[in-house]
Amino acid sequence: MAKAEYIQRGDNFDYTATANVAYMEIVPLASRIGVALAEIPKGETGTLTIVGAFRLPALTEKLDVGQAVYWDKTQNAVTGTSGANTVPAGTVIAAKEQAGTLALVRIG
Repeated sequence: MAKAEYIQRGDNFDYTATANVAYMEIVPLASRIGVALAEIPKGETGTLTIVGAFRLPALTEKLDVGQAVYWDKTQNAVTGTSGANTVPAGTVIAAKEQAGTLALVRIG
């Protein structure tokens, strides 16, 4: 039988930056987003979090509580529509009207 070895809770993890990353910058990963908890210079290792509630830039569209949203890597904003340039971002936790430019999202 295979066994696992507990390492840590997993909310945060080490990330080696492929470009300079600013504090609180959204980092698109393969299947989700992370948020930098400190500045990470290119080639250095720093910490990303993959859980929590954040106000994120959003496209001008209405988003409902509980709606899945995606990070659009081209527009650098969350959207309710998945596509070729998006990765899952999380779930909307406060309704957003169409004119709003920020969305409250639980990432993870």
